[in-house]
Amino acid sequence: MSRFQLLSDAQWSLIEPMLPKRTGRRGRPFSDARTMVEAIIYRYRTGIAWRDLPEVFGSWQTVWTWHHRMASEGTWDKVVAKLTADADARGLVDWSVSVDSTIARAHQHATNVSRHTGGTSNCMNPASEPPDHAFGRSRGGLSTKVHQLVDGTGLPLVTLVTAGQASDSRQMLPLLAELKVGRPLGRPRTRPDAVRADKAYSSRAIRGHLRERGITAVIPEPADQIGHRKRRGSRGGRPVSFDEVDYKGRNVVERHFAHLKQWRGLATRYDKHAIVYRAAVVLHAVIAWTQRLSDMS
Repeated sequence: MSRFQLLSDAQWSLIEPMLPKRTGRRGRPFSDARTMVEAIIYRYRTGIAWRDLPEVFGSWQTVWTWHHRMASEGTWDKVVAKLTADADARGLVDWSVSVDSTIARAHQHATNVSRHTGGTSNCMNPASEPPDHAFGRSRGGLSTKVHQLVDGTGLPLVTLVTAGQASDSRQMLPLLAELKVGRPLGRPRTRPDAVRADKAYSSRAIRGHLRERGITAVIPEPADQIGHRKRRGSRGGRPVSFDEVDYKGRNVVERHFAHLKQWRGLATRYDKHAIVYRAAVVLHAVIAWTQRLSDMS
């Protein structure tokens, strides 16, 4: 396998049937869809400009057009949905999920685009570009935050992006709302067995939501919340239950983010549009799930 190729034949066989065959409704068929996908992966792995793609991939404009179209149509989300459904049918999804976020610094070439500021919105729907393009000013300057819900082995199930200053806890419920893993019969599974998260996600609203749905909350209680509860005495309620041993499994999401940022085009955001950047993050998830499924074949 050359340095321009990441996907094995087994991985490609899982992806190929779900990809578009033409450049448009009446467009000509792609001569080599695999080359297009490998070009997109190569660009984000290396973090180079689209114009600097090696000639082995052909025209960079064609690669960009292909990537932008799939980002707008949510192609990679559909691929992940099919892969996770197949994995769940084979018992490969661990339903003790973990939630966290990571920051991607925005490059100056990505931020020279008009945007509306003052509010924070998330990018979950590929067809809808948020008005702020998921750019926000945090401690390190303009940045984007990637929020993911991963299974118990660290493979992504849901992905959204927000401005860098967005609160982690406010994205927990949107992530859970988008959790839908198809099954051969009946409705998709939407309820995990447990949710592991750090102290940033400890809130009455989140704990109440998980309790109503019968989901075990593996979330430590911050010191200020403990002190406030104790000061209220009997009115403060009972201490929250917390399994310290099970909480150790939350490190899978940290390890996943470390792997995600090995792609330089994801560790630093060069894309102007949130839907395009998010599509690359979801593509990274596609690679992870195809690796799992091909290894278990």
